[in-house]
Formats: sequence, C-alpha cells, structure tokens
Amino acid sequence: MKRPKLAGAFLFMCCLFAYLMFVKHHYSTSKPEAYRLPPHRQPDSDLSADDGPTSDAGRRFQYGIMFDAGSTGTRIHVFKFQIEDKGAPKLAQETFRAIKPGLSAYADDPQQCTAGIVELLEVAKSSVPPSYWTSTPVVLKATAGLRLLPGEKADQLLDRVRALFLESPFLSTDDSVSIMDGTDEGISAWITVNFLTGGLHSAHSPTVGMLDLGGGSTQITFSPQDEVRTRTGERKTIQTSPIDYIRTFQMFSHPHVVYTHSYLGLGLMSARLAILGGVGAPPHEKKGGSIRVSDYTDAAKKGCSDVSVGPQRSPFLCLDLVYISALLQELGFPPHKQFRLARTINQVETSWALGATFHYIESLKAH
Repeated sequence: MKRPKLAGAFLFMCCLFAYLMFVKHHYSTSKPEAYRLPPHRQPDSDLSADDGPTSDAGRRFQYGIMFDAGSTGTRIHVFKFQIEDKGAPKLAQETFRAIKPGLSAYADDPQQCTAGIVELLEVAKSSVPPSYWTSTPVVLKATAGLRLLPGEKADQLLDRVRALFLESPFLSTDDSVSIMDGTDEGISAWITVNFLTGGLHSAHSPTVGMLDLGGGSTQITFSPQDEVRTRTGERKTIQTSPIDYIRTFQMFSHPHVVYTHSYLGLGLMSARLAILGGVGAPPHEKKGGSIRVSDYTDAAKKGCSDVSVGPQRSPFLCLDLVYISALLQELGFPPHKQFRLARTINQVETSWALGATFHYIESLKAH
C-alpha cells in the first residue's frame, strides 16, 4: 500500500510551536559543534581566547553554561552574550554537545555519571576564555527523567554533580544543581522563544505562546489576555485561573505575566511507555513549518489505515499521531487552530536552556 504523502510531513510532530526535547539526543556525540551565530550577525574576527570582559573593540561579554539533564541524555549549552547598555543582551555564540544516556540511568550507581559530566565540563573549558571562567555560572537543571525518580536516588545523583561543579573553575552556587519544576521549564522555554522572536526586547512587543510536547512531560505557556475561551465556550479571566498557573517575573527590566502548566507523564515517550511498554524508534526529524490541529487528525486516520512496514516507516506513527491529535483537542484547541513547528530560530535551538540561563543570570544580579 502506498504510504500517505501527509504522513511524512507530520513526523516532526513531537515539538509543537517550539521544540521537542527528546529528539535532541540525535545530535552528534563525537565532538562539540562549532560555534553557531544567528544569520544577522557575523563572526567577530578579532576575538582572542585570552580576551577580558571588555575586549573586542570595547564590547562587553558574558558567558553562561547550562546543563540540560533530560530523560534520554545530558546536553550542554555554552552561551556567549554581548551585553548592551540598555535592553536585552545579544546572543553572540552558542556551543552545544550531547551525551547519552540521561542521568537517571545511573540512579543505582551515581558515581558512574562522573565521566560524562567531566566530558561536558571540558567542552565548557574549551569554549569559554580562561579569563572568564571564575565569573561564568555553571548550572544543571534536571527535567522529567529525575522528577520521576525516588527522591533519595535523585538527590544522590545531584550531589555528585554538585561536587564536580565545585571542583571546576566555573562559578557554582548552592542552587547551581537542581531538579527543574515543570512550570519553570515551560517559562524558560517561553523566554527562549520570545527572546529569539523579539518578543522580550521591549515592554510593548507582542509575544507568542508555546506548547512543548517533550519526552516525559508537556508544558503550555502563554501571556494571557483578559479572557480565555475554553473548548466548551466558557469564558475565564486571569483572576479565575488557578493561582499556581499564573507566574509573574522580571526579564530585561520588563515585567511579564504568563499562564503556565506542566503535565508530568503526558510527554510522547511517557505515552508510548504507558501504552505499549516501549519508547524506541523516534520520528524522522523535520525543520519546521505550520500545521493545524485538523491536519494531525487527518494524518492519524491515514497513518493508522496504512499497515505497511519498512525501514522508512516509524512503527509508532499511528500511535503518535492519534496521541497528539487527542492531546490537542483535550487542551481545548479547535480544529482550525494553527501551530508553528520550530526546532530552531535563527539557527539557535528553541530549548528552555537559553531562557533558564537568562533567568539564572538575572537572579544572580538581584542578589
């Protein structure tokens, strides 16, 4: 039977409007990626590894190191920011590296995670000029993988990472290593996307909402209007939303109010595990595009009617499309609602890591 043409267009369904966390383990684990710059900026030709904080023709820079300890792997993001006198900083460079498996795989023997963390710290040392090491914060945020572990096992893993961070030359504080709350993950991803799209550059810039369908959890975050219409037609205001779902924070000297909620266990990998007892064969990856809720429903019907097998066909295609279609409808999105799929924006990963780095640096300034 001929494979439906629509099926291939939706194999990147795992990241709605922003990014899919679990596909990042497909990145190369053999060596660090080269620095990546947004296309509107050109590489600086006079950068030196020994440059100080005000080098490069008087421009000021700051670095931040974020470890993303996910359910399928640990990723490091090394960010270089150009500090502006007013407004948001500019992202000048990013270095990314991923290793497998995730920290949770070492739950019964925390010492075994040492080699991987040390390997990623070496990536950071080679990416940050030595003169910046002591002023560059190093942070690890663990997500759903560790949130699902028993508390004692998770604490032992985090304690081992803390010890390694304290031995490193980077800035490590009491809160440098932690399990990220699901809502904080959603907020950080929202900050990343809106920074990259320009929504945080002024108090009046429009922002975009996002739905992150990850491996272990799903987050939805947006800046609420005065009223939100639910799928049953009921109208709700910010005042009637659950208090824990509304968060207020400062970013780049501007206040922001967002509605955010995390659904632990509703990530795509968790859904596969609960339904079939397996999590293999992730989709083919796509670069992005626009899609409606009804497109998922139509693709699910066609994907589930095609029983053919082959190396190019994911055995989870039918399940994934049905699950995503049902999830979107349950969250209240109408069939005509259109989403933008984006794994990167201006060649920068739409990961929560960038937003969390901004948030952490802002908190250091506040103290």
